[in-house]
Amino acid sequence: MPFGIGIWELLILLLVLLLVFGPKRLPEMGRQLGKGMREFKESVSGKDDDGYDDDVAELPPAQPAETSTTATARERDTVS
Repeated sequence: MPFGIGIWELLILLLVLLLVFGPKRLPEMGRQLGKGMREFKESVSGKDDDGYDDDVAELPPAQPAETSTTATARERDTVS
């Protein structure tokens, strides 16, 4: 066993954790610990796995909106 912890010490530690935090909170803590370790590992390894490629083509520029006299008339009516 790592760190010189035997099976009995590990069982006592798990029992104390179960008594202190309860059966409902323990799985949530395990998930949070795993998520934190995974994020730490990704940040140390330098991997940027956010699902986006750097080679993604840029979007074309937006077309200018056509102005109509009715839209400007409506805007004047609502502003004044």
